[in-house]
Amino acid sequence: MRSSTSNEDGPLAAEPQTERTPLLSEPLPRNGVLSDGCDAENGSLGEAERQMKHPMADKMHILLPAVGVGVFLVAVDQLLAVATYARIGSELKALNNTSWIATSYFLTLTSFQPLYGKLSDIFGRKACLLFAYAVFGLGCLGCGLAQSMTQLCVARAIAGIGGGGMSSVVTILFSDIVPLQERGVWQGYINIVYAAGTSTGAPIGGMFADSLGWRWSFMIQAPLCLIAWISVYLILDLEPPSQDHWVSKVRQVDFLGALTLVFAVISLLTGLDSGPNLGWSNRITIISLSLTPVFFALFLFVEMKVAKHPFAPGHLILSRELFPCFLVNMFGMASQLSAIFFVPLFFQAVKGLNATTSGTMLVPATISGVFGSLTGGWIIKRTGKFWWPTTISYGMLFLAMIPLIVTTWYGSLFGTTASFMVSSMGNGSGITTILIALIANAAPEDSAVAIACSYLFRSLGSSIGVGTSSAVLQQVLRTQLASRIGEDASQIEEKVRQSLDIIKELPPLLAEQVRASYQVATVAAFIPSLLFGLGCFAATFWVKEKSLKR
Repeated sequence: MRSSTSNEDGPLAAEPQTERTPLLSEPLPRNGVLSDGCDAENGSLGEAERQMKHPMADKMHILLPAVGVGVFLVAVDQLLAVATYARIGSELKALNNTSWIATSYFLTLTSFQPLYGKLSDIFGRKACLLFAYAVFGLGCLGCGLAQSMTQLCVARAIAGIGGGGMSSVVTILFSDIVPLQERGVWQGYINIVYAAGTSTGAPIGGMFADSLGWRWSFMIQAPLCLIAWISVYLILDLEPPSQDHWVSKVRQVDFLGALTLVFAVISLLTGLDSGPNLGWSNRITIISLSLTPVFFALFLFVEMKVAKHPFAPGHLILSRELFPCFLVNMFGMASQLSAIFFVPLFFQAVKGLNATTSGTMLVPATISGVFGSLTGGWIIKRTGKFWWPTTISYGMLFLAMIPLIVTTWYGSLFGTTASFMVSSMGNGSGITTILIALIANAAPEDSAVAIACSYLFRSLGSSIGVGTSSAVLQQVLRTQLASRIGEDASQIEEKVRQSLDIIKELPPLLAEQVRASYQVATVAAFIPSLLFGLGCFAATFWVKEKSLKR
């Protein structure tokens, strides 16, 4: 019988498959010898795999619905706010600050999502998942009870802390429980649940906004979180985590890196928000934008020189093979999400549609994105190549922004919807193909951390994309209103930038000028989407093709 200490994928893992098993790792016995005496390289794996089977593997049919509730809620929540933010901003008299509804959520999501892997090693997968459900539910309840934009954004930030764990811990959990050869099937089920959430999020949000009120679209999620919490508590049965002292393990969590990243993103978004609202020469704007590069540099310094266990290691982020993949993730999400955020504004502010209708009109693009994701995966499976599918996918995203801008300029609902469908298809396919590219270019032992970093860059791109486009929209809107309305511009400008309901109260000719101003401003907001799309498309040419056979 042969004995070896490594294989072509790296060192063989000696640790049994417990809930502390790292993401994407496959447990194999030491020296390649299985527990029943079969050789890992030559012997039959069937009987050994059955002996090493995780106890929860036979309960996947009841575990999937339990965790599926949380996955569905996270998916719904992302587009629910998009369909209702115009109504929310109008009611709270802060339409010019609505970008913070999205960015406050992605801010905490960006910071906490990479930390859940280490925290779940310390406190256990089950404890972290239950914590995530509880925090997300409390955040949603706080959103429904918020009486100001500040309170709403704080509640959204709390929900983001929970949302990061509801998605990442489930991924880690499935990697612990499900054998590699079956993981694609169960991940497909999760993808279906997620797709169902994204396709219904916008219509549900719009329906609540036009009937019971937008607050209920958030508060209804709280009891659903409670159901998910109880289900996971009763169904999920895992071994307890390591009994090592938790204080020493907490010290391994990169809280300093997360904190400096939060400061960097807050500084950038504060500057972009205060620029069009307070003026680009305002002290707050200047200080915020000046501190942004300082905090980002400090974040890189912490990750490369200070943190013993960084969640964004410098040798991975700056790797020639992985850095283009991270850029594609960041620019791609910045392009697509900023478009997602402002297409509903065009529907409601310019075309006068209600929240339900505007939310329903996002469904074709959502379905298109799911179709693109499935198509991208199918192409890679058939061809074994990921470079050209990635380039074509993000080329579609970039090129679709041009007709999106043109059709929005001419006020075409059909053209805007069709263009948005094409961009969503390109982004949906690209998300799948660039993930395969990332895994193929990463060393096997770095796969889990590389995937976590990709989520970090996606969330970061989402925040930057929405913040940048919002700053452009507010600046152009203010300029357009001043040039079109004239003497009464200052009074009307302040009102219409806080609430869309004011437009209905204006005289017809004046209302037409306001809608025209919003139309031009929305077109301008798509310009950053176009530029981010160009950056994404350009970065794909630096992605290296690698063999998918390991």
